[in-house]
Amino acid sequence: MPQRDQTEVRDAVETVLNQVLNVNGPPVARCRLLSSGFNPGHALNIVEDISGHKECLACGCCVDACPFLFREPSRRQRTEQRTSMALETIVGEDCDQCDACVLACPQVDTTLKNYIVNRRMIDVMSRLEQRIGDEDEPDLDLFVEEAVAE
Repeated sequence: MPQRDQTEVRDAVETVLNQVLNVNGPPVARCRLLSSGFNPGHALNIVEDISGHKECLACGCCVDACPFLFREPSRRQRTEQRTSMALETIVGEDCDQCDACVLACPQVDTTLKNYIVNRRMIDVMSRLEQRIGDEDEPDLDLFVEEAVAE
């Protein structure tokens, strides 16, 4: 679990975090590095001491949460790895910049997740809404139509 004592993002890393989140690509690996890593109270049952480590666990949460990969599942066949770096490689600049991967990662501090939800989601949703109906984004239109039909 990330650190229990959270700090205000504005005080700590807001400028750097915004730069990371504005990169055209999945930001989960970089956000994980901005986080505090695991502390001894983490809920996963892992034998070795991983306290303070920030490397990817390859849990695949970010891969599973990615709406781009949901729309283009064939990209998942490029690798069997389920790491944040694999996500960056197979999605690349085609990233929707929705930050779903960051919110799904168990190693990203809740401070960063709260910042994304409370300060950036309105921008993310309006950006995605503008792309709906865009002739250059037929997959996004189909994705929305399928989601509404269910």
